Amino acid sequence: MVSGDLPAVARRRLRLALRGWRDTRGLTQGEVAEALDWSLSKVQRIESGEVTVSGTDLRALLDTLGVADSATVAELVQDARTARRRVAGWWDTPRYRTQLTPALMQLMQFESQATTIRTFSPALLPGVLQTPRHAEAVLNFWNSELRMITDDQRGARLEVRLRRHEHIFNRADQPTYMLAIDEAVLLRTAGDRETAIEQFQRLMRLITEGKLILRIVPLALAGLAVTLGQFSILDLGSEQDAVLYRESWATDEILHDPGVVSHHRQIFDAIERWSYSAERSSRLLEARIAALRAESDG
Repeated sequence: MVSGDLPAVARRRLRLALRGWRDTRGLTQGEVAEALDWSLSKVQRIESGEVTVSGTDLRALLDTLGVADSATVAELVQDARTARRRVAGWWDTPRYRTQLTPALMQLMQFESQATTIRTFSPALLPGVLQTPRHAEAVLNFWNSELRMITDDQRGARLEVRLRRHEHIFNRADQPTYMLAIDEAVLLRTAGDRETAIEQFQRLMRLITEGKLILRIVPLALAGLAVTLGQFSILDLGSEQDAVLYRESWATDEILHDPGVVSHHRQIFDAIERWSYSAERSSRLLEARIAALRAESDG
């Protein structure tokens, strides 16, 4: 299955198209529901992507919206068919489906099509960038110290973090990955000193290879780490076609609303303006690696 055929991507493309056609006709969701003798909640769930839509219902909906072009109808019907299909990616196994959140399962589909990923992570490096030892240390904290995840969840999430890294950074059409972190992340270690050195070396290697652009927010602006949580914006071909993945310690979610995505893009742009340049950020990372090595040698 190619990236454009992934269910989450097709469902999103369909819901945006339907909403766009309804807006073009100047109809409310209630008027559409009344015309089709559907409940208002059915129209709302279809447009929000909460449910899939059958071919019969889709054709009736398109007819109500005045969409008559045969090629357009065929494309949307194919999207509806794809949206109802089970995911066929590497993550589609019982082991992962039972241990991962629905939002994370969708995120991995969108990562397959993303052309640019912008991530702000104020507290620690995002999981997709963590080395095996670093990821183990982080997950062990949630598992052993806080008892927030089970052993099975720990194992599945560790495997997924490592495979997502390969999935993003080692594919032929890898996306541009832009990472903004608080400067305190360089001072915060998970595991021992050698684990931190290994982790920061990997980050430096990705920068050197041109696979990642790093921006570090100065400690003087550390309030960002308190007021903003971790989020990622994934462009799916363009900035106008994007989704937002937002997470906290207790929950995560995928958001499609253009206004919400645009607002977070403005936040990320502001964070970039407040950050050290990419060159200075790389030098800070190199200096931190050198300092950790000196501590080890001492």
